[in-house]
Amino acid sequence: MPRAESHKTVKAVDPVWHAVRTDAEAIAHDEPSLTSFVTATILNHDSFEEALAFRLASRLDHQDLSDDLIRQAFAEVAADHAEIGAAARADLAATLERDPACHRAIEPLLYFKGYHAIQTHRFAHALWQEGRRDMALYLQSRASQVFQVDINPAVEIGRGIMVDHGTGLVVGETAKIGDQVSILQGVTLGGTGKEEGDRHPKVGSGVLIGAGAKILGNITIGDCARVAAGSVVLKDVPPRSTVAGVPAKVVGEAGCPQPSTVMDQMVLSTSS
Repeated sequence: MPRAESHKTVKAVDPVWHAVRTDAEAIAHDEPSLTSFVTATILNHDSFEEALAFRLASRLDHQDLSDDLIRQAFAEVAADHAEIGAAARADLAATLERDPACHRAIEPLLYFKGYHAIQTHRFAHALWQEGRRDMALYLQSRASQVFQVDINPAVEIGRGIMVDHGTGLVVGETAKIGDQVSILQGVTLGGTGKEEGDRHPKVGSGVLIGAGAKILGNITIGDCARVAAGSVVLKDVPPRSTVAGVPAKVVGEAGCPQPSTVMDQMVLSTSS
């Protein structure tokens, strides 16, 4: 086989998309009442990106801005930003690996609003960077209504992100989130008042943030740190450590090389 043809064949391989389509075909077979849904959402499309844009636009549809116009905007963005599709695949794989309630590749794409919220943000962030700020802000507002997740479109987010449930997640304008981060419901990455400029947390890679944690101010959460559920974090968190409490204090090591993938949220007391 000529080298050019071989390269083309390799590029055509998409394990995530293949897995999603296989799951869709199984749903259509096992649950005939959902055949139209999975056909329109998955099987009628030629790529993962097309199906993702269709599903998000369907959920974001509103009389102010139709799903057709949203889908068109997403298609334009996806064509210019290949990294969005790559990140969306990494997020799906992360959810499948870390969420014990996720059993098939298709489930985040069809049903999980935490996944939908992160992918909507990826499109909004690209639009923000292109100067289409009103469109980006509209998507933020609509996503907040639909998914109960409010992420400013200026926020930089890495790959391999798992947002479990998602309800109540708030991320402020100057926050940053690294790669391979897991975030549970009710988390705030916020400011501490009316200050302007760089005022929100910077979350490193491999971090696990437990349910209800509040991380406030321009502080750093070090790589592979663990923030216990319900904690209020006001100071920098060292890498590979666990913090807990109100206000949060270091209570020990993270307990594993990458807490975000292990998802161990139990913090054992060190007191006698």
